[in-house]
Amino acid sequence: MLRKLTLVTSKANGAVHTALRLGSTWSHVKLGPPDPILGITEAFNKDTHPKKINLGVGAYRDDNGKPFVLSCVKEAEKIIMEQNLNKEYLPITGLATFTKASTELAYGPEIASKNHIVSCQSLSGTGALRTAALFLSRFYTKSRKIYMPDPTWGNHIPITTDSGLEVGTYRYYNAKTCGLDFDGLIEDLKNAPNHSIILLHACAHNPTGVDPTPEQWKAISKVMKEKEHFSFFDLAYQGFASGDIDKDAFALRYFAQQGHSICLAQSYAKNLGLYGERIGNVSFLCSNAEEAAAVESQLKILVRPLYSNPPAHGARIVSTVLNTPDLRKKWLGEVKLMADRIIGMRTQLKGNLESLGSKRSWQHITDQIGMFCYSGMTPKEVERLTNEYHIYLTKNGRISMAGVTSHNVGYLAESIHAVTK
Repeated sequence: MLRKLTLVTSKANGAVHTALRLGSTWSHVKLGPPDPILGITEAFNKDTHPKKINLGVGAYRDDNGKPFVLSCVKEAEKIIMEQNLNKEYLPITGLATFTKASTELAYGPEIASKNHIVSCQSLSGTGALRTAALFLSRFYTKSRKIYMPDPTWGNHIPITTDSGLEVGTYRYYNAKTCGLDFDGLIEDLKNAPNHSIILLHACAHNPTGVDPTPEQWKAISKVMKEKEHFSFFDLAYQGFASGDIDKDAFALRYFAQQGHSICLAQSYAKNLGLYGERIGNVSFLCSNAEEAAAVESQLKILVRPLYSNPPAHGARIVSTVLNTPDLRKKWLGEVKLMADRIIGMRTQLKGNLESLGSKRSWQHITDQIGMFCYSGMTPKEVERLTNEYHIYLTKNGRISMAGVTSHNVGYLAESIHAVTK
């Protein structure tokens, strides 16, 4: 490829110099937009105001606003260190004790033992979604289009489009009620072409915090069975949403019991606090052993040129926690503690807003669940919140409840009340 020659003139010591310069190799590359969440954190870090609050970060913080490492994780790491394990490669599909435990955690032991489920360790939830999307792009011949809730997690669309799938949406959030647009959701699923791929947040919908009720999940299942849609579940918050791992897995398990075709992306970033370990799992519910063997073989072929095999340490931590009765019990207590703190902050924020005399209804704060809350604030109100009160969040009014503490909830409520009254 020929590169463009550019005539360059300059002045030095009173003389004019002319030269030909080859065009830069990357001169055609345009500056990309900054990540909206990272931009919020950067602005927050530069702010010196003593009462500043970061409500953009999607990671759990304790009541002092500090990162939280679970004690069960610390104990698991001690056990792993004492085993004096080597640093050899894991198999392409990962650590077998981890993938087996992950499958049982998500689907439940009974479903996991009675069905042909293929599991593959992934690079956290993002990697699980990408691996599944690439697999569907190659082998799901009934549709090239995946329908996502409107809105959905910001990375869902780039992951799936970069994997070769076409993206559509179905109605999900009702801005007037700050709740679920159930009728719109059902209508859109009915109108989608048969055999469409439907992305479903299993619990703690990101970014709205709005989940269907069990009865609504059953109605969604019924429509999807009638339309023969493919169920693509994203389960990033099992246990972290309600504090109950079984309750948070209700939708996935019900769909499995009803005989749906399913793939599942799991993450242990939130519920075990293993953000930096990048540990997740992707699984496919298959019809029989022959089909499962074929799917597993193609998953290996897909993963091999991507990253060959996954890292071992995070998988060993999760495997140790889930397969050691005492540590598993401790984890269940700690994940409930995290969930309860988030739920408690929702209750306090709502109560403080009401006690300030706000004329708005803030019922949705406690009706929603999980790490995020769609506050219902407008972009202008969010801008005022940041510029006048040093409170940082995304322009759509999404609050990361992990950033709310007993120390700042009063100031937050006062600030929200000031910009919304």
